[in-house]
Amino acid sequence: MKKALLLGFVALGLLYYLLPSNAKAESGRIYGTIRTIDGEDFEGWIRWDKNEAYWDDIIDATKERKSKRYKRKSRRRSSSSFFIWGSGSSRQSELKFGHIKTLLPVSSSEAVITLKSGEEYEMSGSDLGTSVRDIIVDDKEEGEIWLEWDDIDEINFSKEPSAPESTAERLYGKLTTRRGEEFVGWIEWDRDEVMTTDILDGDEGRRKNRKIKFGKIKSLERRSSSSCIVTLKSGKEMKLSGTNDVNSENRGIRVKDPALGRIDVEWNDFDIVEFMPVPRDKLPKYDSFDGGRKIMGTVFTEDGEKFEGEIIWDTDEEETWVHRNGGFHDLGVVIEFANIKLIERHSRRGAVITTRAGRNILLKGSNDVNSENNGIIVKLDDGDEVEIDWYDFEKAEFK
Repeated sequence: MKKALLLGFVALGLLYYLLPSNAKAESGRIYGTIRTIDGEDFEGWIRWDKNEAYWDDIIDATKERKSKRYKRKSRRRSSSSFFIWGSGSSRQSELKFGHIKTLLPVSSSEAVITLKSGEEYEMSGSDLGTSVRDIIVDDKEEGEIWLEWDDIDEINFSKEPSAPESTAERLYGKLTTRRGEEFVGWIEWDRDEVMTTDILDGDEGRRKNRKIKFGKIKSLERRSSSSCIVTLKSGKEMKLSGTNDVNSENRGIRVKDPALGRIDVEWNDFDIVEFMPVPRDKLPKYDSFDGGRKIMGTVFTEDGEKFEGEIIWDTDEEETWVHRNGGFHDLGVVIEFANIKLIERHSRRGAVITTRAGRNILLKGSNDVNSENNGIIVKLDDGDEVEIDWYDFEKAEFK
């Protein structure tokens, strides 16, 4: 019996290693089915607004209000169904794609987003509506399908059946700022290029329109406001200029540090990016996102009181998918609440955030972390609510 079990385990192990590598691990890429207003379904890996392609990528939007859906909205030409909205306020609310179950366009600038938790929100912003750049689905039967916002009736996101058969890898590396800060994570260049198959454009002296795949690049170093030094993996160096990929018209370099959050770096604050091999174990997994849950923890006051229960931050943000925003020196930082262990008031102008991975960062310049905060509400177990003003707040520890 023991011998048979041992042989069985050996056979399973051999089967694993004989399987194609793309069946062994998730790619981390956004996957789902897009239904068009003409009733066609396209299923595959989705690239959104050029720079969102992975589950931990963020929709930058405004949460208008929770929706009350009395009748399902459809934008098919044969339908006359409608939505009635609930009441609420408008707040900036970044949201990772991995939390989304469905996305339903309802106008040229708005969508109803249903989370995995079942909560629904009306949202708008630069990543939603007709301002969205290319929406591409790599359909499993037809290949790449390019769609516009007005083509879409509904999107249902789902777990990928297997990793894509592609040579494209996600860009990963270390970014160093001109002040010497270092951040390691997923790289997003010019808020456009996120994969090794994406192209860096620039002019090299008299040689115009030089196009280089990111997969061939070892590092990118700011030389001046108008040029960049490109070092290839082959060792060759060149100076590129003349396009917004390699000068101060660059829209910004983002680093998504799994241990911290998203860091936005402008060209004038950027020094160098050194690309590194992809740590496949750090690629986001579809099942790692739960659609959010209530924020729970303990809030401490300056007078030594403490209140434990459900926390509503800034009197409005109550789910773990919500992000905290702020400035660190001249950098923009966005941290998901699920990643935060501790917030400590530093002054009227800022707060120190400690992440669950042990990273500390002082954020300023946002009502999330300064005296413009509208207050921290704690819902106690006995049903009472306590509201704490920023000047009375000392710290909050999150479960």
